[in-house]
Amino acid sequence: MKNLKNYVLVGAFVVATLFVIAADHIDAPAVTGTRSDITDLYAFQAENPENLVFVANVQGLLSPKSTNSAHFDQDVLIEFNIDTDGDAIEDLVIQAAPRGNRMFFRGPIVPDQTGTVTTYNPANGTDVNSVIITKYGDEAIIENADGMSFFAGPRDDPFFFDFAQYTAILAGDATSFREEGVDTFAGTNVLSVVVEVPKDMLGDSDGDINVWVETKRKQ
Repeated sequence: MKNLKNYVLVGAFVVATLFVIAADHIDAPAVTGTRSDITDLYAFQAENPENLVFVANVQGLLSPKSTNSAHFDQDVLIEFNIDTDGDAIEDLVIQAAPRGNRMFFRGPIVPDQTGTVTTYNPANGTDVNSVIITKYGDEAIIENADGMSFFAGPRDDPFFFDFAQYTAILAGDATSFREEGVDTFAGTNVLSVVVEVPKDMLGDSDGDINVWVETKRKQ
């Protein structure tokens, strides 16, 4: 029983349907600047059309200097939630939990319970894979197992957004984005968790799925 750990929701990013790109930088004051702050969720078809890729980025706006010492919070679980029947309740989850210099993955599995509380039991069965967390500046370490691929570590922030112009639009000082915007996040990094999964591991669906990612802190 000592392996059972309860995690409670601290941050969430919700997106509907497949093939999505979305971000949430700066504007989540409750978690901004913490190691549980979610900046991006990506879900898209892999190079292999039979696979899907899920990406969660946390800890945005890292400078190169701060990236060198940045690390995943050992008490924070990153959980991809997958709804295959359109009822906005997770049917499957992929859990990523850092331990030392490795990221451990469970899933896709049916969750023990749905909602804001997750029971994580790494000793339960054969659903666990892991990858060494890539260090800043090193070549990406990718682990392949059970038909899936895994990565965890720092990456350049891929999201382009002209935040200054966005603020000007909200203030009524501009009416549209500039044709060539200024990338507010240029030169900053995030910590990424990436999972590539065969579609047939996601069960029966009508072709559309709902995907959201949550960070949950150990209690």
